[in-house]
Amino acid sequence: MDWLNRQARRVPTWVVYVLGLVPLGFLVWGAIFGGIGPDPVKAIERGLGLRGLQFLLASLAITPLRRAGLNLLRFRRALGLLSFIYVSLHLVAWVWLDMGLRWGEMAGDLTKRPFVILGMIGFAAMIPLAATSWNGAIRRMGAAAWNRLHRLAYVAILAGVIHLALLSKVWTTEILVYLTLGLGLLRTQLHETGVLSPGALPHGILLAVLAPRRAVATC
Repeated sequence: MDWLNRQARRVPTWVVYVLGLVPLGFLVWGAIFGGIGPDPVKAIERGLGLRGLQFLLASLAITPLRRAGLNLLRFRRALGLLSFIYVSLHLVAWVWLDMGLRWGEMAGDLTKRPFVILGMIGFAAMIPLAATSWNGAIRRMGAAAWNRLHRLAYVAILAGVIHLALLSKVWTTEILVYLTLGLGLLRTQLHETGVLSPGALPHGILLAVLAPRRAVATC
């Protein structure tokens, strides 16, 4: 681990931003010149949403990795902001390319379609995280308040993985991996904050968090 930590310290954070935007470049290239499938709008939406989810998972994995001895803390902000960028573009693609700015229809979806509601909840949870991701926000809010606010990331990841699962007509191995990782990270956070102590959660929610694979299998 020491060797990996030394190598990680040599990597500037701007490299993470540049590499993180490479998939966006490929997606734009494919949309312009073809090669992203027969339904480019859906491909763009899905590609942006998955990248947002992947970067959010990566940013939340920083803490358990640090406890395991791998310190990548200096990259967490970059990963979180990349997630917000991709999720924002995912929303723009849905509003503009998919729905064609049909606001009435979109308003109806927000009251009828659970996956849309969850997607909006996840995006709303990420807005204050992105807005307070700079060092000045930590000084102004205080470390304790800032840390409490940034637990919204777990609301975002829970909403995000369920949004993806509901949106997918077939639960592939990829979907199950995202669900397992997201619920696993959430379980770790709840355990560390003492929320998973006996009697702290209703029995059904406790089972869903403690046994994500079982919960997925019964859906």
